[in-house]
Amino acid sequence: MSDESADDLKGRPGAGGREYRIGELAQAADVPVRTLRYYQERKLLPPPRRAGRIGLYSEEHLARLRMIGNLLERGHTLEGIRELLSAWEQGRDIGTVLGVEKAVTTPWSTETPVTMTLAELAELFPGEIDPEAVERAVAMGHIEIDGDRVTHWSRRQLEATVALVRAGVPLGEVLSASRELQRSMDELAAMFVRLITTHVVDRIAQQDLGDLTRILARLRPGAQVTVEAGFARAMDRQVHAAIDQVLGRLTTPEDATSQRS
Repeated sequence: MSDESADDLKGRPGAGGREYRIGELAQAADVPVRTLRYYQERKLLPPPRRAGRIGLYSEEHLARLRMIGNLLERGHTLEGIRELLSAWEQGRDIGTVLGVEKAVTTPWSTETPVTMTLAELAELFPGEIDPEAVERAVAMGHIEIDGDRVTHWSRRQLEATVALVRAGVPLGEVLSASRELQRSMDELAAMFVRLITTHVVDRIAQQDLGDLTRILARLRPGAQVTVEAGFARAMDRQVHAAIDQVLGRLTTPEDATSQRS
């Protein structure tokens, strides 16, 4: 190479600020060198500036690596990240793109998890907790087990389940009803997603991503209210129908005769 040795290039500022050799960049970004090379192969990371046989990476490379790491932590695939970065390179505001992503993927659930021991869980359901019930609850995503610790995804749902069981409904029946409810909720959620995708997302041009973010934020509480209000109304109908049936069974033939006379 030229009069400069490899050591002379270490940490040498370039036109855009400090420059890094591949090992230094990997260390600064806290990723293995092999991962950095893989990102280059997948076109997630631009090639370095060449100084003789040495590749020099800029602060922009470091910023991109950190962005890739953040997106991976948020659940994006490498292909999805590549498309986001491509949009960024074409002049899109990646903050706006990520704003849409956040509006869509922010968890709808605000439930508070609760953690306890297996013994404490069994105390909540005397005589109802057995390996089969635990296995069903895990498979349905209600609980996660780590050693002797159990985490239920929702304190409110756990309290509702306890109330039903103490009222006399077997835990197995509650789990079966919960499975059916989840299927219905999945179908309902899929319907809302189809409506929003077809009539909102597909209608808004890419340059209006900021508008899309605001619209999605407004739709979120509306969807939740629609489901809650609809379920409450359905419960009113079903409860009144059930009460009519119960009262009908409680009315004896003698009562009916006396009422007619």
